Amino acid sequence: MTESYDPAGEGAKMSFARDMSYVDYLALDPILGAQNRQSDAHDEMLFIIQHQTSELWMRLALYELSAARDRLAAGQVAPSFKMLTRVARIYEQLNGAWEVLRTMTPSEYTAFRDDLGASSGFQSHQYRLIEFILGNRNVAMMKVHEHRPDLHAMLRQEIGRKSLYHVALDLLAARLGVTFDPAVYRLDGPHRADDAVMEAWTQVYRDPEQHWTLYELGEKLVDLEDYFRRWRFNHVTTVERIIGFKRGTGGTTGVAYLRKMLEVELFPELWNMRGQL
Repeated sequence: MTESYDPAGEGAKMSFARDMSYVDYLALDPILGAQNRQSDAHDEMLFIIQHQTSELWMRLALYELSAARDRLAAGQVAPSFKMLTRVARIYEQLNGAWEVLRTMTPSEYTAFRDDLGASSGFQSHQYRLIEFILGNRNVAMMKVHEHRPDLHAMLRQEIGRKSLYHVALDLLAARLGVTFDPAVYRLDGPHRADDAVMEAWTQVYRDPEQHWTLYELGEKLVDLEDYFRRWRFNHVTTVERIIGFKRGTGGTTGVAYLRKMLEVELFPELWNMRGQL
């Protein structure tokens, strides 16, 4: 019989009375103690962990998007590509998480749905921040955060800054020697497709070798929106599978509202110009 493995025999540290451990470094006690069920329903644990882990991934997405925007604004384009790729992969991870939530049936969700009160993913300030950074800005959505002045101020601060796409368009304009209508840079509303912007991106895509950095930037943005769109689609499908066409717990029209979100385009010129090539 093989003897039990003792990592201490190979020099592994085994005592952490005075040193930082894995649990300490990751602050696992508060994290793993934060699953406070409001009911006795077995499946509520899945629902809580699904949304908590999604918020953690969104925390990282915000970290990477903010850094990518800063790098682009500083003209450090290449490092931003790694960050944008990472955000796309974060959304790939979030897409996979829907598969786990779909193991919950309508009957199982109904067992604890009333215990959610009016809480809803619609109220996620991190999701709203991600949308604002990417350029889909709807000031009316900020009202739901008025009860938390700190979160409301965070969103207000973001509204006052150029979006990630604005910064990308600054780079596009500077390198091609063109200018865009100031309306393109509207801060307090969603980005609207602009013909001059589409023509600029078309110029880049017609000669990738001449404009390789901008060409690669365009593809990084398209890749990011591609995964983001898949996340939205999977969200709609999962909600319809579990609650059908009931209203959401936060008062929205549920699936009907989420389907409207599928029509939102973050970087419309990068999609529309493909038909011009």
